[in-house]
Amino acid sequence: MKILTNKIMEQLLINGETNNKRIAEDGRTLDFHPVVKLFFPFGSFTWLITEIDPQNPDIMFGLADLGQGCPEMGSISLSELLAVKGQFGLGLERDLHFEAEFPLSVYAKTAAELGRIVTHPSLIKKEVA
Repeated sequence: MKILTNKIMEQLLINGETNNKRIAEDGRTLDFHPVVKLFFPFGSFTWLITEIDPQNPDIMFGLADLGQGCPEMGSISLSELLAVKGQFGLGLERDLHFEAEFPLSVYAKTAAELGRIVTHPSLIKKEVA
């Protein structure tokens, strides 16, 4: 399975370019809905990705949960994620059924409260959304 399809990659790059322009103009960024959810099938590692840096397409931005109880937003190296192999050679996968209903900040606030990323709408705290 291709981790980032052409359609996903295109949207991530558009979001990255949009935020680069916004930062240059007024220093603020947009709070995009995550475009893709990535995970490792051999652990509780999850990433919600909103954009890719158009100047360096290896660098993504999103919410990362490494199973330590403290998810955080930041930059993520795509090549580093793709290089990791777990048990039986399993690597990074894309959640084929994920469709974001909220901006990244809502997922981040909920993850901070729960200590992990959750994406099912019924698990998102209503007062957070």
